[in-house]
Amino acid sequence: MKYLELNFTLQPCDEAASDVLAALLADAGGETFLPTDEGLKAYIQQDTFNEAALQEALSGFQDIFPETVLSYSCSEAPDENWNATWEAEHHFEPICLPNGEQFQIIPRQAFGSGEHATTRLMLQLLSTIDVTGKTVIDAGCGTGVLGIAALKLGARHIFAYDIDEWSVKNSEDNFSINGCSDSGAVTLALGNAETALPSAPQADVLLANINRNILLADLPAFSQKLPTGGLLLLSGFLETDIPSLTSCAENLGFTLLQTSSDGDWRALQFQKS
Repeated sequence: MKYLELNFTLQPCDEAASDVLAALLADAGGETFLPTDEGLKAYIQQDTFNEAALQEALSGFQDIFPETVLSYSCSEAPDENWNATWEAEHHFEPICLPNGEQFQIIPRQAFGSGEHATTRLMLQLLSTIDVTGKTVIDAGCGTGVLGIAALKLGARHIFAYDIDEWSVKNSEDNFSINGCSDSGAVTLALGNAETALPSAPQADVLLANINRNILLADLPAFSQKLPTGGLLLLSGFLETDIPSLTSCAENLGFTLLQTSSDGDWRALQFQKS
């Protein structure tokens, strides 16, 4: 399988800008990301590379960071297992939950390791609610980290989905290595809110750590899967995104319970009224 290597330079380069760029590139087909001193390297399958999608991602980045000067070069990556390379260069400690449970994630990319600010925010919010015996939907599951955490905190069933086939496989592997896939407590699906979510059961809690635009588009579908009293936990966005997300959620009958922050990143917890 041939990959393209996109080498991005950011001036100034900081963690928030690099993280946002990686998130946008993931939506444009990026699979593996390697932070550099100057910015970020991204690897995209050559046969699925879409120049229009890339330019849309870069335009979205400039909307968020208008003062950052972005440049990039593109070349064919040498034959190599980039997931294996990324794993070899990154070591992750077990994720520890307040109830004493621990679990291990093999992320194979920068997001979903438990170390990213948005993942930490979601784990913190999840740890403050009682999910014992409840059904949880993990929208855009990535590595499966949030679904695994919910099961370790006592959830009865997880329905997790992602639009990326690789992410679904990565989630399956991580559920397996943490002993979560043998009890029938996990359902994994490939697709998005339009194609995968309709097959999900009604849930007590829905988790979505994605980006602002996808959250806004998918909030109506999320609402249909939560009954009165159901909880909606969102992250993957910045302070400036909160008004539009809150307005959309409130129009769908949600009440904002709390806002959390970690650096430049934010998370919101809503309840269905």
